Amino acid sequence: MDEIKIGQRFPLTIKRQDINGNGIGYYKRKITFVEGALPQEVVVAEVTAIHDRYLEAKTHRIKTSSPHRVKPIDPNWGKVGGVELGHMDYGAQLNFKRDVVSQSLAKYKPAGWQHYDLRATLGAKNPLHYRNKAQFQVRLIDGHVRAGLYAPNSHDLVPLTEFATQKPLTMQIINQLCDLLEQLEVPIYDEVHKSGIVKTLVVRENAAGQAQLTIVTNSAKLPHKNQLLEAIARDIPAVISVSQNINKGETAMVWGPKTELLAGAPYLMETIMGREFRLSPQAFLQLNPEQTEQLYQQAIDALDLKPHETLVDAYAGVGTIGLSLAHLAKEVRGMETIPEAVDDANANAKLNGIENAHYVLGKAEDVFPQWLADGFRADAVIVDPPRAGLDAGFIKALHRAKPKRFVYISCNPSTLARDLVQLTKDWRVDYIQSIDMFPQTARCEAVVKFSKR
Repeated sequence: MDEIKIGQRFPLTIKRQDINGNGIGYYKRKITFVEGALPQEVVVAEVTAIHDRYLEAKTHRIKTSSPHRVKPIDPNWGKVGGVELGHMDYGAQLNFKRDVVSQSLAKYKPAGWQHYDLRATLGAKNPLHYRNKAQFQVRLIDGHVRAGLYAPNSHDLVPLTEFATQKPLTMQIINQLCDLLEQLEVPIYDEVHKSGIVKTLVVRENAAGQAQLTIVTNSAKLPHKNQLLEAIARDIPAVISVSQNINKGETAMVWGPKTELLAGAPYLMETIMGREFRLSPQAFLQLNPEQTEQLYQQAIDALDLKPHETLVDAYAGVGTIGLSLAHLAKEVRGMETIPEAVDDANANAKLNGIENAHYVLGKAEDVFPQWLADGFRADAVIVDPPRAGLDAGFIKALHRAKPKRFVYISCNPSTLARDLVQLTKDWRVDYIQSIDMFPQTARCEAVVKFSKR
């Protein structure tokens, strides 16, 4: 075969999409992943990377366009993540997400996978401006303070003043903060010289139009702090809580270990499924409030709890799922690894007058086996793990507990399919319901209903 070179161009017919939304075609029998290409298209692909078993390419030109191609929903499509499917009509996005689950199952082949009931993806009523939180890097560009996201696989900041998936209030607050930081000449972090102070702005808003701000800094020092807080109180009244998180030096982590309240309320309040939840700055909450309720309702229906049953709420966050189910159960026990989230979860139980739910600090794979060893019997288990999926130790404890009712909420079809290989030894998959929590992205959530074998 002639040697393939970077920058080489060739026509390619796109057969399907991979789990990241890239088009897949075959050049001289070599699988080629093409950024920005859709199934049924003929494109001129330009090689960007060469690997032993596959090629990476970008779309140089479209010769035959897909009927599902639309004008990208954001001017920064292709320059930043978070809108990678923004060139695809919404119905096709929903079909793609069901297909991502299907592809993951075909890769890992859990027992009976060909016969699973894969339900059509539940779409969002509003597939734009849905994100209630932004975590934007801050840099000095041409003498101006700018906030935005990094371009893929780089630390080149793409400034964003508005963004198709972010709620408008969040963007308005970030723009105003950039202006204030510039006016007050607060030192902005410089990655090259490892100097400066302000690294990241984190803004979360609630349904009531209030916002929580966390300023992530390179040191405990925040020059012009008092003037900045006065200006925020005066000019951005929607911000009811301001904290500082200290994250020193060069690190891939956005958050450092220490967060301190600077002004206003220590928490932001949010209402989900008719219950009140307090959120500390680092607390995890789903980013799409409208779809969160749809997701939780699917989980509640799938679990079908009975009043005499005990429930384990694993990877519990601030208790949103378990507390939404507490009125249907005899007892709810949950665990979480972030101390502030555990405090929030127990406070949220109290806040909502829920007396049969309790949350503890610890890893699911440590806490759950200990409960079982102490004689606790789990009738039902609901899990909502991070993208890495379930820990092997937790799965082992699940097999020992053999709960009658079991529901898995997944945010990563690949790790879900991997976990199903072990889980299907004791459970049958009744169905998998995909839910679009993140329109315009390749990410997909799914609710899996199990029954005991």
